[in-house]
Amino acid sequence: MKITRNGSQPSAAGPTENFTGHVRIDSRFNAEEPGRAGGGIVTFEPGARTNWHTHPLGQTLIVTSGIGWTQCEGGPKAEIRAGHVVWCPCQRRHWHGATATAAMTHVAIAEVLDGKVVDWMEPVTDAQYLAPIQED
Repeated sequence: MKITRNGSQPSAAGPTENFTGHVRIDSRFNAEEPGRAGGGIVTFEPGARTNWHTHPLGQTLIVTSGIGWTQCEGGPKAEIRAGHVVWCPCQRRHWHGATATAAMTHVAIAEVLDGKVVDWMEPVTDAQYLAPIQED
């Protein structure tokens, strides 16, 4: 068993080439072989979000605090809250982040396939980000 202690890794800023706004990444992890899952805890300040991106084997998000938004390309924008678990399908363009007025933190988990875990694309425009959410 391996335990990575809270605070043993420095926080990292989300790279500006992949995120809009202030994003912090903590507690990064990667499984040891033969496992292939990895991820981290990602905090988005109000207005912050990912660029459009895909994952070769999909991605699971576990919202731990706050309120956020997420969207798969061609689908409705949805609100996500603490306790929600989101599955982003394999190879589907999507984005996720905080709402315009509230921060959001999630645990992001994805698997590596042929050395790749994510394909980053262009930023989400303000018009896309601020589009109305769809109720369930």
